[in-house]
Amino acid sequence: MTDNSDLLKIISFITSKGFQIHPDALVLIENLQVDVYQIVEEILMIKRERDGSKVILSDDIKNILKFSTNSSLIVNDNASNGTTIVNKLDHSEIIDTKKNNEETILELVTRDFDDFENNYYVNNIIYDSNNSINSGEGVEGYTSLFRSRFDKSLKILSNRPDSKRIKKIAFIKQFLNQSRINPKSQSKENLEESLFIAGLIMEKKIKKNSYNLTIDDQSGLLEAFAYDEDLKKQISSLILDQMVMIELENNSKRKNHIIKKIFSLDVPDRIPNRSHSEVYSVLISDLHIGSKFFMEDEFQMFLNWLNGNEENKDIVSKIKYICICGDLIDGIGIFPHQDRELFEKDSFSQMEHATNLLAKIPKHIKVFMIPGNHDLGRRALPQPAIPRKYADKIYSLSNITMLGNPCMINMEGVRTLMFHGQSLDDTIATIPGLSYSKPAEAMKILLKSRHLSPIYGQRTPIAPELEDMMVIEDVPDIFHSGHVHVIDVDSYKGTLVVNSGAWQTQTPFQRAMGITPTPGIAIVVNLATLKPYQINFAN
Repeated sequence: MTDNSDLLKIISFITSKGFQIHPDALVLIENLQVDVYQIVEEILMIKRERDGSKVILSDDIKNILKFSTNSSLIVNDNASNGTTIVNKLDHSEIIDTKKNNEETILELVTRDFDDFENNYYVNNIIYDSNNSINSGEGVEGYTSLFRSRFDKSLKILSNRPDSKRIKKIAFIKQFLNQSRINPKSQSKENLEESLFIAGLIMEKKIKKNSYNLTIDDQSGLLEAFAYDEDLKKQISSLILDQMVMIELENNSKRKNHIIKKIFSLDVPDRIPNRSHSEVYSVLISDLHIGSKFFMEDEFQMFLNWLNGNEENKDIVSKIKYICICGDLIDGIGIFPHQDRELFEKDSFSQMEHATNLLAKIPKHIKVFMIPGNHDLGRRALPQPAIPRKYADKIYSLSNITMLGNPCMINMEGVRTLMFHGQSLDDTIATIPGLSYSKPAEAMKILLKSRHLSPIYGQRTPIAPELEDMMVIEDVPDIFHSGHVHVIDVDSYKGTLVVNSGAWQTQTPFQRAMGITPTPGIAIVVNLATLKPYQINFAN
């Protein structure tokens, strides 16, 4: 049964998402013998997509229990004063009013729980950009992309109470102009102390006494001025093309639009999902197979370790997943004179080499792999999975799932966002104080902006998709990236942030840029606690 402190956390979690829960549903949740947060998240996802209602009812919980899995769940049914066994095999309910002893319920849960856990997470793919790619063309394509970004971001903002006060920029301009012409005119807006707008940041300008933001909300552009030092500092950490909500002074006597507060989308404080049993996932990226700097011996040690090396056997025996976050191979023609750094000088040889290595991963370990900017296929974001014509043998490996960049997977209920991390270059170059030595700080900026690649027109290529698939609509429990070749692990508002380094030693380019990689290390995460461990194969 769920205790009172957990119930309060559950209620807080639900309300933070902009929803409410009916008292009858709360009673049902109180007696669930499963991961309540996972059940609630599933319900919220369904309501956002299909229902539209903002209240969780007891029927919502019963429906999710009936159709989520092919095993049995146990709840204490107060209405019948007995035990309800919800049988997913035939979607029927068997009521046993004689068994109302809590010990008996716990015995039933213990007996049936293994089946529940094994079946509940059969479908590991929550979201795969590979399945949604529908490219537009030219200006119209990019117009659709940014409209999609605006609409999705506005939907996220709608969870904030003040979002109901947002007005279009065209309306704000017209209202303030009329107020200047006729100060005595009365309206609801005249009486309010603040005005609210929301839009994408088009420009940031540092002036002598102010920091200016230009915002676009599709109805027009508005330049707003910040004079407060805390606001200036906040603006310095904002990224171009990200969505913000701004509270403006309602003062028709001033020509400038003065900023009172700025709200980024950000992720809410939350309690992350965890697995019900002690299961481990290995996070790695940036192998760069084919490069002269690929650490083949160390990677072979890693494979031997997975296959039953005595060291850390208590962890190895519980590894169920591996996430490979892009740059499987070094590729061809990625940068000038790359051929001088290649051991294998064509991509097909590199892929053959990679296949032989990946085939050594034990078959009971499920592998999820996304592409990076060095891999075969499209390099603009979002990236489709590595095309089958280049990796047919990898696709034939039964334990490997090839996904697009980005994607979100479900590992025992733990939602993991995989993104190679190309946009970290632009983020680090744009935001003062960021560096390649601490990539997790740049990853936090992406979480705050709720977008994986907000900056358009710099080093990160972005395709003119009809839908912006880089918006972080669902908050991950783990955010996994690579690309910068530096291990960094941190936590942000309940999300475990991991940059998993590389399996390539320092390249001439990195040496020239002053980047010191931390290669040959596997990040292993206990999904029951979200505690990360570093297993170093480079020593």
